[in-house]
Amino acid sequence: MGRIPKDFPKLKNDTFLRAARGEDTEHVPVWCMRQAGRYLPEFREWREGKDFFETCRSPEICCELTLQPLRRFPLDAAIIFSDILVVPQAMGMNVQMLTGKGPTFTEPLKEPEDLERLQAKVDVQKELGYVFKAITLTRHKLEGKVPLIGFTGAPWTLMSYMIEGGGSVTQSKAKRWLYRHPEASHMLLKMLADVIVEYLLGQVTAGAQALQVFESHAGILGPAQFKEFSLPYLRDIARRVKDRLKEPGQDVPMIVFAKDAHYGLEDLSQSHYEVVGLDWTIDPQSARERTGGKVSLQGNMDPCALYAPKVTLGAFLPLKATLLCSLTITFHFLT
Repeated sequence: MGRIPKDFPKLKNDTFLRAARGEDTEHVPVWCMRQAGRYLPEFREWREGKDFFETCRSPEICCELTLQPLRRFPLDAAIIFSDILVVPQAMGMNVQMLTGKGPTFTEPLKEPEDLERLQAKVDVQKELGYVFKAITLTRHKLEGKVPLIGFTGAPWTLMSYMIEGGGSVTQSKAKRWLYRHPEASHMLLKMLADVIVEYLLGQVTAGAQALQVFESHAGILGPAQFKEFSLPYLRDIARRVKDRLKEPGQDVPMIVFAKDAHYGLEDLSQSHYEVVGLDWTIDPQSARERTGGKVSLQGNMDPCALYAPKVTLGAFLPLKATLLCSLTITFHFLT
């Protein structure tokens, strides 16, 4: 594990980081998880006519897109512009972002033999160094205004994309693997976890001050499958990253967001993460009771609530703050 660069500007607003560690804060921190605020006209102008993944590979553009929401809103954290599918790309898979269709794998995994096509041992500096350069550049450009969050997709979520070949409502092809090829499934999940650990450590070395792991497809699994094919790898990633971050100044909070995994709250709160993200279908008070105060909670607000009149929204947000929860998907408070 390399040392974190020491010449970054001094952090002026650490509210987000203190909240992530469970400390008292003067206000409930807010951040924009929909990285770069894809709703912003300046974002659309920068992205127009450009290949999505070419954009991801440009540190300068990623830095600009990360900073755009902070110029408009007094947010308490920034999240680097990137995509979870850069990990399958680093393992040798071809992914395109098609207009009107979204991410598309030209040759998805179909049978266990296809695992031989993957690059199991990934040199993250070589394959994902552009993300690290974007993080370092952005840390400097932020001038210490707010912390910078790095992120990754979780193994199950990435596995499902790699097998489905893109988005899917049922994830039936990926779940077929879990039922028919459990050994190969675990092999793939472990390969992904190994790459993810090195990727997250590289982000910290580059300057990320917090890390979020997105298990976006957790809700497609039942409780038993979640405990077998998702939870062990989420725990393993957090444990291994923290074991390697033991130098002074490397106290980097980790967040796990397992969307729609209501049944897993208790397990997630005991999985080595400081923060557990909630989606908007979970009652925040119930989540607080179920997690027993072991972690900070993040999320819970329906992003479509932003369509409400300001008066309605203004009355709603303080209620969420008193419940020690936050907005998901579009904005985030954190406790």
